[in-house]
Amino acid sequence: MSTASTRLPEGRYGRSSDERADRRLKVVGIALGAALLATVGWFGYHYVAGTDISAQVIGFQAEDDRVKVHLEVHKDSGTSGYCTVRSQAENGAEVGRADFRFDGSATRIDQVVTLRTTSRGTTAELVGCHED
Repeated sequence: MSTASTRLPEGRYGRSSDERADRRLKVVGIALGAALLATVGWFGYHYVAGTDISAQVIGFQAEDDRVKVHLEVHKDSGTSGYCTVRSQAENGAEVGRADFRFDGSATRIDQVVTLRTTSRGTTAELVGCHED
């Protein structure tokens, strides 16, 4: 006795509904993946390119009730905004925070600003810069 095969002959009756469903799922998955990739790229670009003011701390000098901070600011011509600087004590507590405004047509500003502190600060940290 031989056992009869329950499989249909290949190519004789067209594609099965499972194969059509698999293809549909692949197409939907590729479309959703491309949309997600485009969204992440768009947000990433605007996060990086959206800032018209950037700065860095070149150096600082701590005194008893103030910290002198040497900032180098880069901005677009005609853009105005501010940079936030903070200082911390040796134990990590914040002892001073201030916003320093930058206006004008210069694209590079090299300036020493004075941050008043409640006690001796041991750091000078640039928190961030924002355009108006």
